[in-house]
Amino acid sequence: AFKAAVLIQQWYRRYVARLEMRRRCTWRIFQSIEYACEQDQIKLHDFFSYLMDHFTPSSNKERDFISRMFISGESFKEAELEKYCDYESMEVPDSYTGPRLSFPLLPDHATALLEAFKQKQQLHARYVLNLLHETRKHLKQLPNISHVSTCYSEEVTVCGDLHGQLDDLFLIFYKNGLPSPSKSYVFNGDFVDRGKQSLEILIVLFTFLLIYPKEVHLNRGNHEDHMVNLRYGLFAGLIAMSRVHGKKILKMIQNVFCWLPLATLIDQKVLIIHGGISDTTDLDMLEKIQRNKFISVLRGKKRKESNRNVEIQEINGESKVEADPAENEAAPSLPPQPRPAQAPSTANRLEFSKWVRQTVQEQIEWCRRLVDISESEEEELTYSSVVSLTDLDGPCWTRQEQWKQVLDILWSDPMPQEGCRVNTVRGGGCYFGPDVTGKILEKYNLQFLIRSHECKQEGYEFCHNRKVLTIFSASNYYEIGSNRGAYVKLGPDLVPHFVQYQANKTAHTLTMTQRQGFPVALISRVEESAFRALREKLFAHTSALISAFKAYDKDNTGTITLSNWATAVESVLHLGLPWRMLRPQLVRSTANGMLEYKSWLDDLAMEQRSQEHIQSSLLEVIYRNRSNLETIFRIIDRDHSGLISFEEFHQTWKLFSHHMNIELTDEGINDLVRSIDFNKDGNIDFNEFLEAFRLVKQSQ
Repeated sequence: AFKAAVLIQQWYRRYVARLEMRRRCTWRIFQSIEYACEQDQIKLHDFFSYLMDHFTPSSNKERDFISRMFISGESFKEAELEKYCDYESMEVPDSYTGPRLSFPLLPDHATALLEAFKQKQQLHARYVLNLLHETRKHLKQLPNISHVSTCYSEEVTVCGDLHGQLDDLFLIFYKNGLPSPSKSYVFNGDFVDRGKQSLEILIVLFTFLLIYPKEVHLNRGNHEDHMVNLRYGLFAGLIAMSRVHGKKILKMIQNVFCWLPLATLIDQKVLIIHGGISDTTDLDMLEKIQRNKFISVLRGKKRKESNRNVEIQEINGESKVEADPAENEAAPSLPPQPRPAQAPSTANRLEFSKWVRQTVQEQIEWCRRLVDISESEEEELTYSSVVSLTDLDGPCWTRQEQWKQVLDILWSDPMPQEGCRVNTVRGGGCYFGPDVTGKILEKYNLQFLIRSHECKQEGYEFCHNRKVLTIFSASNYYEIGSNRGAYVKLGPDLVPHFVQYQANKTAHTLTMTQRQGFPVALISRVEESAFRALREKLFAHTSALISAFKAYDKDNTGTITLSNWATAVESVLHLGLPWRMLRPQLVRSTANGMLEYKSWLDDLAMEQRSQEHIQSSLLEVIYRNRSNLETIFRIIDRDHSGLISFEEFHQTWKLFSHHMNIELTDEGINDLVRSIDFNKDGNIDFNEFLEAFRLVKQSQ
């Protein structure tokens, strides 16, 4: 009996270990593919940025188009934005049966919205725009770093990424209660994208923010970014909802995102940021920068160093005689700082008050001209601009330095090794080690950091000697059963208490017998989904894989060793996966340890063709480039109409032809665009855009 018990224990431990290994491999596949996709997005953006930097517009029309290509949210001034998104002129039809909002909002409005969204109802565009307008007004008055105290509420609940998964938000409110004067919440960014209900989550969060402005706090995440939204779902969802109102809602959302605070401090001891930190993170700088200038953090706009040097010298009162004459000639002349007139006696209050107003106004006008704010654009003072104006004698940071601060806190990840290095896996931000964490905590007298940004299997994870806590609130992120969601509660003692959950309707309907085998079934299901995605990735790089395999097949036998197969696959995909361990799931049969790579690739092609009846080589190209083509289409579609106009195509082709040194007349471009417009309606939709690539591929 004793020997039998030992055998059973050994069998069970071996079984659990194998199950855990399968789960970890599956996890690495999902995460590697996700990060590779983020890399593609940044590379695509860098490519367009390069084109824009090296293209010289020949007319004001071209210059206007180029300036608007990436700065859709910035292109509207204050009055223009309100006029474009005029919600008051919209009429709500009598047939509308959804929820209605009136301002100021009350708790009843929030509960009505929650019930409506549970019933799959939509909020009318008029109310959405009105809500966004009020949210923007509120956010503009907030500091870059929100300050929360546990003295005024029993506890503070911190939630991580939601990514458009409304069921997770419902479950959090069900378990933890709705926001109220006694229940504070901090939502740590990435509210949108990937999931199907991004807009609904924004509506719920913004509603509670306006009802309980002191109890609900929102941090900006890396997905609260115009360029990221073009690729990951928010853009497509809004345009699909409404071709007319969807564009206006998107425009307002872009502008709201850039006003979201960058961080939150609880009791001056716990710092909450979306991504992480770097060895150059400076909370003093973060508190004073104008965060609304960064519509897209991916698009770090660099100012000319010559101009910036002149500005710094002017501000510091240094002589410009030694500067390069060419630079001085190119740089615009800066206005001299106004000298305030002699202050009148404080005995005459009316005269003294008039002198103060005049002096402040002169200083504001000088600062506006210094930072290139147009005098014609009346811009109301916000919290961050007031902070900037009151600290004119402080350090002067370049635009690039400010941009890097924001990029690092939104995109960075912790690593177990010491030091700080560029985050090459995601393509943005950095990796920071425990020594960097320790220095930042010590410098600002903090206890620990809370961040999100990374999906964790249990919904949360400690690292850096429990000084960094990752919290992720979107359960079933990759696939049903792939991970739990979690939120953390902090009381006055700042000891974290975790609540985990899984918003999975499938699990709720299982019988007790089915539940006993549910973890195994879930792992199998998640594993199958991961390998399906990986096989698609392999198929999309068929041509490159053949070249890599042939490099090891010197004698043209059509076979390579499994070791060479693993090395070649990694050299093409760069996913950092344990290919030898994954081989049994990807390579079905081998002869004498050798792989017939052409038949293996044919099997991959057969699997994909069973789903899409398209020529194999063409399908490979579409699989590899579809996400990039969708993003390019949305970038060219400047007015977010879901269609590319002839003018938009014409101006974009100017960019490409300049980059590729192709001489093409305006008439030639017009002929090209007319040939792509298959249905002759004067616009190019996405199907026509893809069809053009298909025809080019076939002709090749």
